[in-house]
Amino acid sequence: MTDPLTHRLNQVLPKLTSDDFLNARGIGNEIAFYIFDYAPRDELRIREHIRFLVDHLPMNRPELRVTHVNLFDFLIHYLRERNLLEKSFLLQRENGDDALLKALKGILHEEKIAQRFAAIAKPAEHDMVLVSGVGSAYPLLRSHTLLSNLHAIMGQTPLVMFYPGRYDTQTLRLFGKTGLTGGSAEERKKRTNYYRAFRLID
Repeated sequence: MTDPLTHRLNQVLPKLTSDDFLNARGIGNEIAFYIFDYAPRDELRIREHIRFLVDHLPMNRPELRVTHVNLFDFLIHYLRERNLLEKSFLLQRENGDDALLKALKGILHEEKIAQRFAAIAKPAEHDMVLVSGVGSAYPLLRSHTLLSNLHAIMGQTPLVMFYPGRYDTQTLRLFGKTGLTGGSAEERKKRTNYYRAFRLID
């Protein structure tokens, strides 16, 4: 008997290669953002399936131009480009996570990150963008903030984010937790509220 995650994963490739998905049918005027949520314990299975998708999407639809962005690798490259990677490691070791987040607040401003993401993903040159590494990139990069700042950048190109937590079309709960930590209760609530994406597979 197929376990629930395998059942859901088996639906992903047919969904992504369907004409309805690629032509954004059924979503009205909404942006083509999709989230595949999963239990954090299944991270390794998801990574393996993303590799499967990257290999098999072109086999099923040779004309498809697909790119994959791992947010953790993206951040590492972004900091290395600015000669901040080793300094960040040292700062974190000596002063902790909060000091690092404060020091990087400007360089990791959401608008800058979104613009850099677009430069890497090149949505105008691709038919689909797959996004992973959400959990590894936290708390330096918060997925709901990135998505919000990509609304005006992605155009009609579908974006599929693989999310280690829970998305109910109203709230993003990374690692299955509500609000996570830091800031006031109201700020934590705002960080989890997100309404502009569809669940890829129920």
